[in-house]
Amino acid sequence: MLAVCLALGACSSTQPIPYAGIPSSSQLRPSLNDDSGRTPFEYKTQVNWRKYSAFVLDPVAIYRGSDAQFDDVSEDDKAFLARNMLDQFAAKLNARFPDASSRNVNALRIKLTLTGAKTNTAVLSTFSRFDLMGGPYNAVQAVRGREGAMTGSVSFAVEIYDASTNELLGAYVAKQYPNAWNLKAGIGARSASIVGIEKGADQLIAYLQ
Repeated sequence: MLAVCLALGACSSTQPIPYAGIPSSSQLRPSLNDDSGRTPFEYKTQVNWRKYSAFVLDPVAIYRGSDAQFDDVSEDDKAFLARNMLDQFAAKLNARFPDASSRNVNALRIKLTLTGAKTNTAVLSTFSRFDLMGGPYNAVQAVRGREGAMTGSVSFAVEIYDASTNELLGAYVAKQYPNAWNLKAGIGARSASIVGIEKGADQLIAYLQ
């Protein structure tokens, strides 16, 4: 089974798309500076992020469109990942901005949508790190910064608005996953997706610099 999956490119890895059901869908365009493939579509404006000193984070939405990319993920797992996403992104944003408690500050409103996820394949996710076929494959993927075999991931949309005017300032869709040699992330069905969420939170902070 592992050999077949490797031959098919890590079991048909999917890439994020301009999901039809998100508000910014029609404005997303192919990313010009994304060599990793993690952020294939985005919308950018000329904005000085430093003028914003606070944020409002909406509850994380679970995408229900027909083009969602959940790979046999249960409703319980979707809800868990949405909660984890809210917690991790809020923690990173709190370190970047103070709370938007004053109406006298410029604030961003950030909308997150969980659009897809894949859990680790039980046993095979860890085994593929040491198998004679999976080991070399994952070594190459790790160097390239690409997705490992049998490893989970998370896909999501980020939309950033001016909180006072509701103007869309930026948006992107992304897919995040652990390094292909991250053994800890291969243990437990949700582990890789959780690591992907953490990477996604760091990605947003970098975007807002």
